[in-house]
Parts: sequence; C-alpha cells; structure tokens
Amino acid sequence: MLPAGARLTRRDEFASTIRRGRRAGRARLVVHLDTTPNPVLGPRAGFVVSKAVGNAVVRHRVARRLRHLVADRLATLPAGALLVVRALPPAATATSSELAADLDSGLRKATR
Repeated sequence: MLPAGARLTRRDEFASTIRRGRRAGRARLVVHLDTTPNPVLGPRAGFVVSKAVGNAVVRHRVARRLRHLVADRLATLPAGALLVVRALPPAATATSSELAADLDSGLRKATR
C-alpha cells in the first residue's frame, strides 16, 4: 500500500505530470513521469483507471494491483518525482506479472 505522503491527490498535480512529464506507452498502461518538481519531497504516484477498463470491480482490482507494484518501485524514482500510471483497457485481463513487466519497461523508458 502507498503511504498517504506518497500519493498524488490534486487534479493539478495529475494534469501537470501528464502534460510536462515524459511518457512511455505500453500495451496495458501508460507511464507519465515528471522529475522537475520539488526534489526535497519524496517521489509520489497517482493512478488513472477509466471506465473503459471495465466496471467498478475490475477498475478497483487493476488500481490495487498497480498500487502494490508502484509501492515496491517508488524508492527507485528520483527524489521529488511525480508518477502517473494510466491503465488501458487490456489491463483488465492482465495478470500482475504482465502489469509489472509493462510498468518496469515504461519506467525504464521514462527515466532515460
């Protein structure tokens, strides 16, 4: 689980990260990473799982899996980095290992 201080909660943080951050698209998700914000704070992450992914049960399952995967990788991000992970419709039927592979690949590309 992500601690409260490691979560993106405000709309403007999501919008600026998506607008200014580096983007890496994969089959099941898109990673947006912005490394320019305040380096004093720790990295923070947020998730976008739209209705296109599925009904509420499916969306929450995908979001839980992504939160768990990002929590393990948060310490590897630069200080102050903002991360937004947007799930695509194929994420609904993906296994956790497939989501992890897409997340790792997206993070590698976005941090280059």
